[in-house]
Amino acid sequence: MILSKQASNLLHRSWVIVLTLEFATSMWRITWCLLLLATTCWQRGYTKEGENPPSPGHVSVVIVGGTGDLAKKYLWQGFFHLYSTQVGKGYTFSFYGGGLSPDDKGTALLFEILKELKCPSELTAERCALVKEQFLRLSQYLQLKTVEDYEKLSQQIQQQLKQEGMVEAGRLFYMSVPAFAYADIAAKINSTCRPPAGTWLRVVLEKPFGHDFGSAQLLATQLASFLKEEEMFRIDHYLGKEVVSQILAFRKKNNNLLEPIWNKHHIERIEIVLKETLDCKGRIQFYDQYGVIRDVLQNHLTEVLTLLMMSVPANLSSSEEVLKNKLQVFSTLEHLESKSVVIGQYQSYTEEVQEELNKTKDYFSLTPTFAGVVIFADSPQYDGIPIFMTSGKMLDERVGYARILFKNDIFCVQDYDNVNCRPRQIVFYLGHGALEYPAILVSKNLFKPSLVNSGWKEVTEHKDVNVLGLPLSDYYIQTPVVPKEAYYELISKIFHGRKDSFISTENLLASWAFWTPLLDSLVRAYPRPYPGSVANGDLLNFELRGREAAFVNEAVVNVIQQGQDENFQVMQGKYRGVDMVSAWAKELVERLASDLQSAAEEAIRDEGQFHLALSGGSSPIALFLQLALHQYTFPWSHTHVWLADERCVPPTEAGSNFRTIHDQLLQHVRIPYFNIHPMPVLLNQRLCVEEDGGAILYENEINQLVNASSFHYILLGVGEDGHTASLFQDSKLDESGERLVTLTESPSKPHQRMSLTFTAINKARKVGVLLMGKRKHELVTQLSRIKGESAKYPITKVQPTNGNLIWYLDYDALLG
Repeated sequence: MILSKQASNLLHRSWVIVLTLEFATSMWRITWCLLLLATTCWQRGYTKEGENPPSPGHVSVVIVGGTGDLAKKYLWQGFFHLYSTQVGKGYTFSFYGGGLSPDDKGTALLFEILKELKCPSELTAERCALVKEQFLRLSQYLQLKTVEDYEKLSQQIQQQLKQEGMVEAGRLFYMSVPAFAYADIAAKINSTCRPPAGTWLRVVLEKPFGHDFGSAQLLATQLASFLKEEEMFRIDHYLGKEVVSQILAFRKKNNNLLEPIWNKHHIERIEIVLKETLDCKGRIQFYDQYGVIRDVLQNHLTEVLTLLMMSVPANLSSSEEVLKNKLQVFSTLEHLESKSVVIGQYQSYTEEVQEELNKTKDYFSLTPTFAGVVIFADSPQYDGIPIFMTSGKMLDERVGYARILFKNDIFCVQDYDNVNCRPRQIVFYLGHGALEYPAILVSKNLFKPSLVNSGWKEVTEHKDVNVLGLPLSDYYIQTPVVPKEAYYELISKIFHGRKDSFISTENLLASWAFWTPLLDSLVRAYPRPYPGSVANGDLLNFELRGREAAFVNEAVVNVIQQGQDENFQVMQGKYRGVDMVSAWAKELVERLASDLQSAAEEAIRDEGQFHLALSGGSSPIALFLQLALHQYTFPWSHTHVWLADERCVPPTEAGSNFRTIHDQLLQHVRIPYFNIHPMPVLLNQRLCVEEDGGAILYENEINQLVNASSFHYILLGVGEDGHTASLFQDSKLDESGERLVTLTESPSKPHQRMSLTFTAINKARKVGVLLMGKRKHELVTQLSRIKGESAKYPITKVQPTNGNLIWYLDYDALLG
């Protein structure tokens, strides 16, 4: 049932009575009551006649999900800590715990939470009792389920303000609820509880903020319909951890010593690690949908990564500058794919899933509980530095840290224990593990750092333990004087409107855009099983092989077979009377890249150079990335890259084929600038005007540089309408004669194109045609039924005169 206001007030008074009885025998009770009365009057905004009230205003705090686990463990304690530090500074407060339960049930649950609150250590026992009593008076439970419930909440806030003559400063809503409820609650807040103009609104959101880029973008769009960007505080409690929150301060305070060495010339590697000893029991419903990468790497560890790699802002207190510099980091990170990661799963996990999710005994989960990722950045500062990021459940110890290991150019002939022969490193130690407390450690063979601020102290007494290969005596160590809980710090920043420790929409989407391709590539990947704890031994150790991650030791993995066609590797055969290679997309791209490299090596051996023409479209992107990131021995220095076709747009625009090839391939490989040949679609500040002669210029360049105008290899795709390069069904293809390059018209925008002609294509030594994806299955089927040429399908005109044609079809395109 819903309690009346009188009943609710009576219940609140009963809390006070309970606490009063506890102190009834104390001699200082009278003094305490007088202090309580004085503080209560002051909190309500009363002042002496003629004085200006000190209060900046009244703040209403609403915890939606106020009796849940997170609220019980951290949030109420965090807001009590906020209240205890702000009392006496002019603010007044009301606290509401909202939930789906009726008022009577929810009130009892909330009381059980509030009576366990602990006071900050700096408060005396008398002061603690006073502040806690006052916090209880100001806190109440409300059912928040319907729009009407939120309307009642708003009316109650307004009524209290009016009755007690208080000026409103703002309203803070903390959503401690599942993410699927965010949009609905945001809509209710917007329609019923938005404060008047001049008063702030802050809405706090807990992760997860989506499952991938698409879902995160959808959620962001929904929330933007009801809340402004400055009103949303997406919280990642890692940013409230004391060491993490001081990374930028440490870098800035020691900038004169760090700036010369914080780059690829001095840093050997970066490690960002979070190890856990617990299993997933009790969290399976959430965890089996998300896994370790979504749960930890995409958010917590990525935030640490940005703090280590971003440019240090000139003003650390500028939230805008901090968020902008963090966002810039994502534009430098190289693409991740399945070869960038190793994954594992502790052996009892599937059994836990079967039990908690009521799955049958033959159910097998592919969700990873361990992941090790290798990340690279394409920037002048960090180019070539491997960044190892790893996290997992059921590991040997609970510990978190970020480690920057510097190169050591000293070669020690003897006296290996000399400090200069040991690792040179900075460790941002988050806590637990051998050290047990949060700290920043700098090896003594680097430099002696300055303290990050006055709230930190230098540790001079060392336990007999090692941290990452060095005894504590080999480090300069600093740690907080008084350790603070992460949620205390973040709640304080929310209250003061500081957004630098929170996730903006732009940063959130940039992070998901970075991680989603990797997650997509792992959908059918089998994690390595591991027993858990110390029994793991070296089973999960991984290493860098080129630019890929791989387990150090091979392990026999029992895999459940999903069906015969999923076990295919690479299949060769005939299609339309010529050679065909087919495989799953990943294996197909690897085979095509290998074939291209073989063709290049053969051409260079015979003629000293390799001329390759590439077409646009989405299918070749996977190939470009394979060539850029994995074909390390490809002879780029003797390769010339040409375009098979181009859209008539400036080359800097996203729709440009050259822009795609540049961004996904050319900028990642060492190819001479003069070996790159974009089509001249922009001449005289005009696009594809025939009088400017762009097609003729490109043809002349081909005749001049390519022997007999015969490319060694042309890679083509095919549109769903059967066009190839930019040669379409209605193009006047036969009018080109012996021309090698022509202007064409596309039925879709941008309409104007430049393309190699069939004459140029059919002169090539080798032509590869790449088709991937289920959307191409119908086209593949139709083409297989056509003998010879068809005006409806221009691709059928590709018939190399003296060269070879080979089709590369993935199983989705071939089998549907």
